[in-house]
Amino acid sequence: MNHRSQPRTLFRIRRDIPPRLFNTIMAVTFLLLIALWYAGSHFSGINPIFLPTPEATFAYLFSVLQDGSLWGDIGVSCYRVLMGFLISVLIGVPLGLLSGAYKVVNAVMKPLIEFFRYLPVSALIPLIMVWTGVGETAKITIIVVGAVFSMTAMIADIVKNIQIDLINTAYTLGATQGQVIRSVIIPAMMPSVMDTMRMVMGWAWTYLIMAEMLASSSGLGYSIMIAERFMKTYIIFGGIFVIGLLGLLFDRIFAYINKRLFHWAEDL
Repeated sequence: MNHRSQPRTLFRIRRDIPPRLFNTIMAVTFLLLIALWYAGSHFSGINPIFLPTPEATFAYLFSVLQDGSLWGDIGVSCYRVLMGFLISVLIGVPLGLLSGAYKVVNAVMKPLIEFFRYLPVSALIPLIMVWTGVGETAKITIIVVGAVFSMTAMIADIVKNIQIDLINTAYTLGATQGQVIRSVIIPAMMPSVMDTMRMVMGWAWTYLIMAEMLASSSGLGYSIMIAERFMKTYIIFGGIFVIGLLGLLFDRIFAYINKRLFHWAEDL
């Protein structure tokens, strides 16, 4: 079929659209969700205890932003998730690189990774609390345990999928193993590593909220847990809304960094 005869449509496979249109569609989708929430809370007859109105939720958020209590919870939660995420990256990326590059390392790491990556983190929380207590170390450890094994496996797969011709060409030109890793493997893996880090950041928020609900006296997860005890669902909705916005913010930061550093890779 002649390419020019194909209809101009937004729904052609992998067709690019202008960034402004993309952002507009995202904003409209978000507003539609708010509108559905408004309609459901006002006209469905559902008890406000189970489905609070947007007005009640945003009034609560406005009040806690004004008195500063929400900022404290956001700061504490962001500190915990960033520390857990950074430790996971510092452990997972080197181990994944070595596991993907060297079969002998993969033989050592694979049983451990495959065993721990499928364990539910919630099952390990009691043990982590016994070992580390209920302080900041426990919460950060929960995030690390939840993220590092999957990250290591994903990084290893990225390295394994690098074209072997690139590595063989480097060896043919006289490169050492260290030079191959520094000049071929690391540059080739970094765009995909950034995408992996975006995914792991999302998991880190999940594990953080789980940890704060079970063993904390501060943070967004703790405030949601307290609201649940008193059936204040507008606070729960507010906490969910804030967590979603923070997740979106972190995701966009990673996407921006990826585009700036690796603009030659496929557009995000």
